[in-house]
Amino acid sequence: AYATLDTSGRSVGLPDGQMGNSEVGHLTIGAGRVVEQPAARIDDAVAAGELGAVEAVDAAFEYAAAHDGRVHLLGLVSDGGVHAYARHLHALVREAAARDLPAVTHAITDGRDTAPTSGIEHVRDLTRVAEDAGTGHVATVSGRYYAMDRDENWARTRRAYDAVVNREADHRAPSATAAVERSYDRGDSPGGPPCARRTECGDEFVAPTLVDDRPALRDGDGVVVTNFRADRARQLTRMLADIDPAWPFETDPPDVHVTTMTEYDRDFPLPVAVPPRDPDRTLGEVVAAQGGTQLRVAESEKYAHVTYFLNGGREVEFDGELRRIVSSPDVATYDRRPEMSAPAVTEVAREVTADEDPDLLVLNYANPDMVGHTGDFEAARAAVEAVDRELGRLVPALREAGATAFVTADHGNADDMGTVAAPHTAHTTNPVPAVLLPPGGDAAERGLELRRGGLADVAPTLLTAAGIEPPAAMTGRSLATE
Repeated sequence: AYATLDTSGRSVGLPDGQMGNSEVGHLTIGAGRVVEQPAARIDDAVAAGELGAVEAVDAAFEYAAAHDGRVHLLGLVSDGGVHAYARHLHALVREAAARDLPAVTHAITDGRDTAPTSGIEHVRDLTRVAEDAGTGHVATVSGRYYAMDRDENWARTRRAYDAVVNREADHRAPSATAAVERSYDRGDSPGGPPCARRTECGDEFVAPTLVDDRPALRDGDGVVVTNFRADRARQLTRMLADIDPAWPFETDPPDVHVTTMTEYDRDFPLPVAVPPRDPDRTLGEVVAAQGGTQLRVAESEKYAHVTYFLNGGREVEFDGELRRIVSSPDVATYDRRPEMSAPAVTEVAREVTADEDPDLLVLNYANPDMVGHTGDFEAARAAVEAVDRELGRLVPALREAGATAFVTADHGNADDMGTVAAPHTAHTTNPVPAVLLPPGGDAAERGLELRRGGLADVAPTLLTAAGIEPPAAMTGRSLATE
């Protein structure tokens, strides 16, 4: 049985027209309901002129004022909406101006959830906002490859950290726009300029650059990190706040007040502007309450999504929940290895399923998303072919063992790769396929059909197929119709 699912905008709790992402997608799948996302909540605060009045934001501003310091506003300058919105950073610049408080900004360029070289316009917009406000001028520019690593490539994070804290970087520029322009001219890439591969050029790889003679972070300053998605904001935030140092080098950050826009980690002792609204009675929780067992499998790029996010954004492991992680390939960009670790993910799932016979298996193949972000069409095709092969190895085995298989995606990406001249590297708002395959014969022969729906309907569909009544908290509805 086949249908399509909506994975963007209000169907997953995001602003209208906003493309979905892996974090929101898995959260919605696990919750079985639409959960209003931080981006929409922050937008509401900005629209009401109340973002600066939020307690955690106000605390950072007041700390800087009380210590004769500055406010440092750091975040992704992007309209991609996956990790941040530039408009939230703009609102905080205007708030600093309204308080007559000196501020500087640290711009992280995107190129992954946006067009590869759209960053120059976003940096230009931020520069205009700062000029109009008379404060908030850009002090550093770093590509997200450095400032937003999430795989403990601490050497990358350190380069962004050194630019912000120590005013140390390989490059300087007289303005923020010049910083980006010079990066394009150099051909910045993971292997260093000149860029030899089109998929390793652009905003994502802008080498950390110091702008003009802006001040470094110092004792008594306040910091607000404006990203609302947690996973790629954790490492740099940990270094700035000196939380549980795990990096293989010495750092000595100044004594500052750090506020984060959302909760990046429950163990971070930092004030949060928009606290989480964690859904309970999630898919995994319901299965565990029934005495069932479950297996979560993914490679490291998506491990948090099939565990933390699927469990409602909570660091909890339910009774009977098994987890298996497979390391993602150690390559600069995944177009170099489009099959990623998909074969190993399949093998682990088959082996553990055969040994443990879990009642629920949740598995993520990362390829179409991670390779789709490179903008390389041939690599994306190879990635999709790899997943197709692996599904061919996994799904028949599951059905033969008496399982119902449900195959879908949590957002679009590889479905639109753009053109050679204008590659598309971002997520899409297109509906995604959903296929339900019951054990044994063809679903169509049994008269089973699926209606069009959204990700909030996935958990109720699975629970209903397993003979479990979805809890009232799950406002999604089963997709299956007989």
